[in-house]
Amino acid sequence: MENKNSNEYVRSIAEQKYEFGFTTDVHTDIIEKGLNEDVVRLISEKKGEPEWMLEFRLKAFRYWQTLTQPSWGHVHLPEIDYQEISYYADPLAKKRREEGREATVDDIDPELMKTFDKLGIPLEERLALSGIPN
Repeated sequence: MENKNSNEYVRSIAEQKYEFGFTTDVHTDIIEKGLNEDVVRLISEKKGEPEWMLEFRLKAFRYWQTLTQPSWGHVHLPEIDYQEISYYADPLAKKRREEGREATVDDIDPELMKTFDKLGIPLEERLALSGIPN
């Protein structure tokens, strides 16, 4: 019963409106929650990866499915619900699709750049976080 109450408390906190700073409204291409082979294929397609990389990801995914959550360390955590996670979000996908090219630092949403400025994130990390090759 304690786990259920703990989960309800965490959920109530997580679902509250963020009130301690700022938020950034950026158009982002996000896939539905959940993880299966179709999601792995979709992510690989969105990233424009070669077939060998897709096969590598699928092999890793199939191996991951055989694993169990660790129970060592005397830590009692609730099981992770991997189907409640979205595994792909790309704030620059729309711009790249429209123009058929790789994104550059100039393509980063100005609102996102303001957030990076507030957080003091260096250019190299901004590029990496935005999925832009450096």
